[in-house]
Amino acid sequence: MTVSTVSGLYVITDARLMPAPVFLERAEAALRGGARVLQYRDKGDAVAEAPRRRGQAGALRELCEHYNALFVINDDPLLARKVGARAIHVGADDVPLTALRAQMGRATIIGASCYGSVRRAQEAMAQGADYVAFGSFFASPSKPDAPRVRTDILTAARAAVGLPLVAIGGITEANGRAVITAGADALAVISGVFAAADVEGAARRFTALFDGRKE
Repeated sequence: MTVSTVSGLYVITDARLMPAPVFLERAEAALRGGARVLQYRDKGDAVAEAPRRRGQAGALRELCEHYNALFVINDDPLLARKVGARAIHVGADDVPLTALRAQMGRATIIGASCYGSVRRAQEAMAQGADYVAFGSFFASPSKPDAPRVRTDILTAARAAVGLPLVAIGGITEANGRAVITAGADALAVISGVFAAADVEGAARRFTALFDGRKE
């Protein structure tokens, strides 16, 4: 897989919406529905809960391989190496990008959160990031206090940054198309997919936004 894989529906796991008994079932439903990227985001204790985290991450990696999707680990280089993840995503307060690139090597795809800053995205690209994420664009159930970002940041970033652009934060089936039109290559979604009664159906509807189909 290459950085060009960072496009389309990008789902992010959520322990609250995906309790252990149905965790993998709901993840696979999203992949069946067309998710092209799946990020394992788990804020449990990295030491005390290491066996569970490693087990879930390893199972997700296998699912992503089966569905030819990119598997991303959120902010845990050690876990990424242990399970053979092809990609890792970090925020501003996580491992510095230059150190992360040196640690993970050139083959690992690295994503960086840039919030509402094109300058941060340019710096991330210079420091070795392979894709950048912007947001929150709308009110987000996952991060209700996140600062809001205007969609025209994507248009500005498209002109200034030669990397895939990921949009995150309150993305829904209703507003997703406008975000794509503004310049997003991928829509990062949590609640819009995993809070749905029919996860696979929700994923299919998000996927359809990228080619204008209505389902």
